[in-house]
Amino acid sequence: MKGGKSKSETKSAKLNVKSKAGKKSGKAAKDPNKPKRPASAFFVFMEEFREQYKKDHPKNKSVAAVGKAGGEKWKSLSEAEKAPYVAKAEKRKAEYEKNMKAYNKRQAEGPKEEEVESEKSVSEVNDDDDDEEGSEDEDDDE
Repeated sequence: MKGGKSKSETKSAKLNVKSKAGKKSGKAAKDPNKPKRPASAFFVFMEEFREQYKKDHPKNKSVAAVGKAGGEKWKSLSEAEKAPYVAKAEKRKAEYEKNMKAYNKRQAEGPKEEEVESEKSVSEVNDDDDDEEGSEDEDDDE
C-alpha cells in the first residue's frame, strides 16, 4: 500500500470518532441565571452603527461587510467621539459587577435542595432514554 491507511486502521479511526462523540464533555453546564458580561465600548458603538448601516444599505445582507465598515469607522473616530460609547460601556460594566456580586452571594448560600434533585432526576431520565434508543440503532446497523 502506497502510504495509504489499511482498512483496519481506517475502521479503528472511525470507531474512535464515534466513541468520542458519544461521551459528554468534562465542562460544567452553564448557569442560565449567571449575568452576561457587559459589551465593550466598541460593541456598544456597533449596536448603533448596525442600525444606521442597515438604513443606508438595505440590500446588503453580509454580516462581514457591516463588521468591516464598523471597524473602520471606529478606528477613524477620535477619543472625544468615542467618549459616549465608553461611558455607556462603563455604566454597563458597573451594573454587571453589581449583578455578579449578588449572583456570587446567592451561589455562596448554596442551591436549594429541590433544584439539585430535579436536575439530577432530569439527567438520569435523559440518560436512560438515550441508552435505550442507542441500543436499538446499534442492532439495526449490524
